[in-house]
Amino acid sequence: MITHIIDLLVQLVTNTVSAVGYFGVLILMTLESACIPIPSEIIMPFSGFLVSAGKLNLWLVVLAGALGNLIGAVITYAIGYYGGRPFILKYGKYFFVKEKEVHHAEKFFAKWGYFAVFIARNLPVIRTFISLPAGVAKMNFPKFALFSFVGSIPWCFALTYLGVLLGKNWLLIKEYGHYLDIVAGIAILIFIGKIIRDYYRD
Repeated sequence: MITHIIDLLVQLVTNTVSAVGYFGVLILMTLESACIPIPSEIIMPFSGFLVSAGKLNLWLVVLAGALGNLIGAVITYAIGYYGGRPFILKYGKYFFVKEKEVHHAEKFFAKWGYFAVFIARNLPVIRTFISLPAGVAKMNFPKFALFSFVGSIPWCFALTYLGVLLGKNWLLIKEYGHYLDIVAGIAILIFIGKIIRDYYRD
């Protein structure tokens, strides 16, 4: 059953991106960031494969992905801002939002504050739901939008470039996606940590 669903998602992603290119990446990443279960781990690597085939540009793909993440994040932020926690817990199931996932995102946001939005954009699963507690907490919107967009760039770049490297074998991600999530998350966090360390060292 799960394999069949994944196959359908792969078909949806490949058909959409192949048909409308960057706009397809933007729409699909918007849906993913708005808690619709269309994995970025399929969207961006396939787009990377198209980059390797000379059909798309790497940086335009990354930009489209990050903008899609931002739009979806704003939608979920608005749900949290105007609906509040009770609304999310009551109606979240209709938007594929589970109470457990909201709880994890809330704990992460409570621990890291504003920086949580930036960090979470590079963490599997929690990256999709962090906008909800940010909205509930009525986080400053310009800061939320900035951190969401900038924080999405490393994730979009890493997955797209992985697709470039794998080329026609990009579907290997479907088999090892869970492990790649962990590796990508760790690598991105190390990279971010290095940037912060170098900034304060100078």
